Amino acid sequence: MKTRFILRGMLVLVVSMLGWWPATAWEVARRGEVYEFPRDHLAHRNFKTEWWYFTGNLRAATGEHFGYQVTFFRQGVNREPGKSNFAVGDLAFAHAAISDVDRKKHYFSQVVSRMNFGEAGFGGPGRVAWIDSWEAKLTEAGGWQFRAEPDGQKIELTAVPEKPLVFHGDRGFSEKAAGGGHASHYYSQTRLRMSGKLTIAGKVYEVSGLGWFDHEWATNQLAPNQVGWDWLSLHLADGRELMLYQMRLEDGGVDGASSGTLIEKNGETRHLLRKDFQLTPLGRRWKSPQTGANYPLDWKVEVPSAGLAFVAKARLENQEMNLPPVAYWEGAMELQGVEGEGYMELTGYGEALKALRGE
Repeated sequence: MKTRFILRGMLVLVVSMLGWWPATAWEVARRGEVYEFPRDHLAHRNFKTEWWYFTGNLRAATGEHFGYQVTFFRQGVNREPGKSNFAVGDLAFAHAAISDVDRKKHYFSQVVSRMNFGEAGFGGPGRVAWIDSWEAKLTEAGGWQFRAEPDGQKIELTAVPEKPLVFHGDRGFSEKAAGGGHASHYYSQTRLRMSGKLTIAGKVYEVSGLGWFDHEWATNQLAPNQVGWDWLSLHLADGRELMLYQMRLEDGGVDGASSGTLIEKNGETRHLLRKDFQLTPLGRRWKSPQTGANYPLDWKVEVPSAGLAFVAKARLENQEMNLPPVAYWEGAMELQGVEGEGYMELTGYGEALKALRGE
């Protein structure tokens, strides 16, 4: 999560590499926020970090199975940048990936921009975020159109919501650790009907499936004793969705602020506390030859009050996003013991996200 909590160490680290920090204080997430739409689909420039996050599973008309990720990040650098084109107010980043499950290939890349001359930005409903040809746009139906080009391939998708917006935590206030302002504003569209096309190795695939959209903004860092997180977003075939995350500690434990959301078929939601669920890694792991990170790929998922106990398994071992200065695992999942599928994100397995801890 999704940075995912408010990820991404990359954003904070890159700004620090620029050699300066903003002089003006940034807002922090607080309880009781009243959300308005489409306003809150757009950028929140009083907060330091923000992202728009799309993931999901797709199938081609010819039967092939693909996963996708498209994420736009806004990292505030200076709340009062001045009028010069060379004055930096925000930095823009984007990550994108295609998991070609049948051919066991994972295509991924990132783009970065200082946003000085209109080549990137965060605008109105017509174009919420863009960097060159990568973009995310709101549709009149409250869904999305987005495109990206990971590693020379193409993602061109339309997302139509089938359920109301979901607000995580305490009515959108998502706490990541006790005290110190470690929280974000966080909502999702958890069941998106996807359609469009993927272009892979020059071949165009007409695709459809289910997607998930997260939007999160905050001014926060990990707590000093947190090293990373495990996050799952799952579509169950019975019409429910499940989001779970756990914040991992240096001593190997799980932070009590970890939580989740169960979304019923009719769109009603239930906030899940740490005591309400268990995420347990199983035996299969994958060690990245590039980063040395050793990722647990299969997880036992238990939510006793919802009658759920099943296993979430990675469809493809190598779905690592190795994008220096950070690396994390983000990929398509299948479920065993219940019918469904989803996505998983794992961070901090190669190295703790020290940049998000202010180190």
